[in-house]
Amino acid sequence: MGNLSFQSCCPNQKNILVIGPVPGGNRGRGKIYPNGSKSNNTVYNATTSSIVSKILRKEKEGYEITIADASDGHQVVDIIPSGPELLVSQGESIKLDQPLTSNPNVGGFGHGDAEIVLQDPLRVQGLWFFFASVILAQIFLVLKKKHFEKVQLSEMNF
Repeated sequence: MGNLSFQSCCPNQKNILVIGPVPGGNRGRGKIYPNGSKSNNTVYNATTSSIVSKILRKEKEGYEITIADASDGHQVVDIIPSGPELLVSQGESIKLDQPLTSNPNVGGFGHGDAEIVLQDPLRVQGLWFFFASVILAQIFLVLKKKHFEKVQLSEMNF
């Protein structure tokens, strides 16, 4: 079944499985798939400290970031899927666990930070007036119905 991972959901229920990652589907807001790989909805961090020697952009698969240690020449390749925005550039010095991508979960679904807009006091007063008028109308309708029932009852007694 390819790269799919099968895992039992609950130890006491054997007929429920968690299966993933499903390629090309809606990946939701999860951060890690059942097989342990990260989704494209999380921050990718550097796996070592050194200098970014090369950033290779793949067609639809994202980026390969090569981090080369200047002292011994050891190279580490971090693979980042398409989606997250890169924060580092070639030749930049980075530290262990430094974010390589921005956090896609900040701000919800693409909403930016903006000023808080409070309600206009006249709108709030208008809302209270509307509520009061509806309550009064309901009270008068009930009173009219009671009066109508009394009139009908008195007509039946004649």
